[in-house]
Amino acid sequence: MVINETTIDVRYAETDQMGVVYHANYVIWMEVGRTKLIEQLGYKYADLEKEGYLSPVLNIHVDYKTPVRYGQKAIVRTWVQEHSRVRTTYGYEIVHEDGTIAVTGQSTHTVVKKDTFRPVAFSKIAPEWDALYHEIKAEK
Repeated sequence: MVINETTIDVRYAETDQMGVVYHANYVIWMEVGRTKLIEQLGYKYADLEKEGYLSPVLNIHVDYKTPVRYGQKAIVRTWVQEHSRVRTTYGYEIVHEDGTIAVTGQSTHTVVKKDTFRPVAFSKIAPEWDALYHEIKAEK
């Protein structure tokens, strides 16, 4: 299993009046982690879009454990949890610098043709990328 770790410097704008990261920002950090994982593997999501495909979110789940606050650093850990013909589920842990878990989550995506929004098999449009996901996924 390959895990990407991306460090986030918590900005004031990402927090609420209590100085705690606003809950929706964790989803944005998950996207940052997912993008960085894809880049770590040698691919770019933007290239997929240039080829006429999109990868919409089908489902997202977030469990909040401990708050992250303004001025702290958060580490986003991202990996491929599951991968099938038409769906990929990414796993996430967002942790404090000391390793304490702040958030866990998963997001499930599919790939569709941009012009029709019809699902396509990932193996048909990106066979090497698809094979790599099968190789590194957590599910065995």
